[in-house]
Amino acid sequence: MLAALDHVQLAAPPGSEDRLRAYYSGVLGMTEVPKPPVLAARGGCWFEAGTVRLHLGVEEDFRPARKAHPGLRVTGIAAYAARLAARGAPVTWDDTLPGHRRFYSEDPVGNRLEFLEPTAPGPSPLAANAPHASVDTTTGNQP
Repeated sequence: MLAALDHVQLAAPPGSEDRLRAYYSGVLGMTEVPKPPVLAARGGCWFEAGTVRLHLGVEEDFRPARKAHPGLRVTGIAAYAARLAARGAPVTWDDTLPGHRRFYSEDPVGNRLEFLEPTAPGPSPLAANAPHASVDTTTGNQP
């Protein structure tokens, strides 16, 4: 039985670690955590904030994730959007998810990130036990 999601890994090009540290620690406020020595030799960096763990691994033939992305739940979403925009990161608002404010952005190497905040207290309408509209996963359309 699955118990939890341990971490999300995104790829990054060789030599991008300093830019990623500046973004994930300096802009998003995540804490860099040390990689085990055997893995540190491969490059990349790991970050966490609360229960969120994000690993960035070096990939020689890097291509940024343009569709696949982590959805990062935040509080104070407007402040996140302003902080990212002030640093020149794209901020694209999307109001199509009921019960949430959300926008998409990119990290410094072009990986897509989603930032979302529930608009009402309580469990997210996306929670497994919450009622929500079904979506056709092949088209993204609601029936």
